[in-house]
Amino acid sequence: MKRLLLLTRAGTMGSPANWDRQMTRDISKWKSRRWLTRSGLSAAMVLLGCVSETAYADEGGVSYWLPGRFSSLAATPGVPGWSMAEVYYHTSVSAFGAAAAAREIQIGRFPATVNVDLNLRLNAQADLVLLNPTYTFATPVLGGQLAIGITGLFGRSSADLNGTLTTGFGPLATTRTGSFGDSITSVGDLYPQLTLKWNAGVHNFMTYVTGDVPVGAYDPDRLANLGIGHGAIDGGGGYTYFNPQAGHEFSAVAGFTYNFKNNDTQYQNGTDFHVDWGASQFLSKQVFVGLVGYAYQQITDDSGQHPILGGFRSRVVGVGPQVGFLFPVGDMQGYLNLKGYGEFAAENRPAGWNTWLTFSISPMAPTGTVTPTRRIVTK
Repeated sequence: MKRLLLLTRAGTMGSPANWDRQMTRDISKWKSRRWLTRSGLSAAMVLLGCVSETAYADEGGVSYWLPGRFSSLAATPGVPGWSMAEVYYHTSVSAFGAAAAAREIQIGRFPATVNVDLNLRLNAQADLVLLNPTYTFATPVLGGQLAIGITGLFGRSSADLNGTLTTGFGPLATTRTGSFGDSITSVGDLYPQLTLKWNAGVHNFMTYVTGDVPVGAYDPDRLANLGIGHGAIDGGGGYTYFNPQAGHEFSAVAGFTYNFKNNDTQYQNGTDFHVDWGASQFLSKQVFVGLVGYAYQQITDDSGQHPILGGFRSRVVGVGPQVGFLFPVGDMQGYLNLKGYGEFAAENRPAGWNTWLTFSISPMAPTGTVTPTRRIVTK
């Protein structure tokens, strides 16, 4: 799932289309003053009429994978039957340099033949509600417990971009300074997921596969989107150590993401590697506290980006506190978790902080079962 970073083309700075119109007027003025050489005029024609020569940029360093998706008790088996998780997710991030420039290059349609020098700052916020129904099968599969689910989201995201844009080729140059912002309220993509989990005493193992079905709100000509505009597939494995007598718990889940090409922009994100982890101490059978964290690193270059961005590999690390609470809801098991992450070591990616408030309800574990067997869903 992409980190939901959303911008616009309307505001005091004007839209990219307005920039193009203004650029056209500037070119005419330069021509009347004999400032345009033959090569400069050719570059202007490419800039304003770019079709096959256009190079699009990454969606602001935003990935399909949403770091923090897994955390404590991720690999522990659940109880057969239906479960439902609801997540409120809030994030506030900012970016400078290439990470902010990438989105402006995309909507501005600046070709690779034109120099682009951007001094920009990006600020973005998102408030999302994610719903994740899941069915856990009672019949073992390969000796493990199979579960299938799907996540959908609805919410609002907003952002603003401030700074100076300069484009030019030889004697042809134009500069715009100002700010613009946007917001969008809509639905996002769908994210199916399949997990297979095994238990061996205090040791728990899992494997998973998930992906992106690009059906959410997306428009390649605007900076504000809740969908990513392309498909993706992600798979990996995880481990949970849980000792109910001592109350110690540690979980880690790692995986890789392969991104398909965005046919609207001819841009393709590189392959990503990510690790989510959580460590907790149970203070009682119902309450635990601990830490959560993640590391995200892109391991192959993007393709289709403007040359100024290079390979545009992104990276970010996050860590923060968590608290969880298990409680009965009639004959069902309720679970409430609050966790937060502060991000650092970011590269070619917006960074800041985010919080997750998760409530889930699932079948109650049989009497005498010690291990908490509710499904943790954190995406």
